[in-house]
Amino acid sequence: MDAIIQQYGYLVKKIAYHLLARLPNHVDVDDLTQAGMIGLIEAYKRFESTKGASFETYAGIRIRGAIMDEMRKSDWAPRSVRRNGRAVTEAIKELEGKLGRDVTDNEVSEHMGISVDEYHEIMRSSMSTQLFSYEEMLESEHGSNEINIESDDSQPYDVVEEGGFQKQLAVEIDKLPEREKLVLSLYYNEELNLKEIGAVLGVSESRVSQIHSQAAMRLRARLTDWRD
Repeated sequence: MDAIIQQYGYLVKKIAYHLLARLPNHVDVDDLTQAGMIGLIEAYKRFESTKGASFETYAGIRIRGAIMDEMRKSDWAPRSVRRNGRAVTEAIKELEGKLGRDVTDNEVSEHMGISVDEYHEIMRSSMSTQLFSYEEMLESEHGSNEINIESDDSQPYDVVEEGGFQKQLAVEIDKLPEREKLVLSLYYNEELNLKEIGAVLGVSESRVSQIHSQAAMRLRARLTDWRD
């Protein structure tokens, strides 16, 4: 066990710091790392090399999951932030359903009866609340085989349903506006942080945060009916 921790401890720290960039300032990276270590140990206990995935890929998913579970328990997000996030999601869903296209920041803020600055502040505040819903959706899409490694007790219907959701998620990601899709790709696939993405796009770190939240809420709005 010590050898596994020593060999893959870097992966725990990498994931912890990556997620930390999207959490409130009071969150301690040591807490995330500790939770991630538990995920690493669980990965070691559960991993079966015969199922096709590499241990590092499988461990990464377990580490992220353990950190997210720990943050859920702490209930750090203010209710007002979650409430505002739901309001934005509902506004996007209603407008896109009516207009049949991607809606802009200005259109959503006008529909909600707030200023664009207020809308952007909601996006900024909501960045960290997207960690769970969106991160989990992406893990399902990019790591479906690995996730199913530990699904021996899953009912056939659950597996089919999850597979269908993954496919629909991939479709909806591909339909996102180009800038939103690029931010998600740079963050999740290339694992750049917000500051690095801002440098690539020539915008501020705060603006990258807004774009990311906008993408997450747009996806959630488009996938609500599928999940329901």
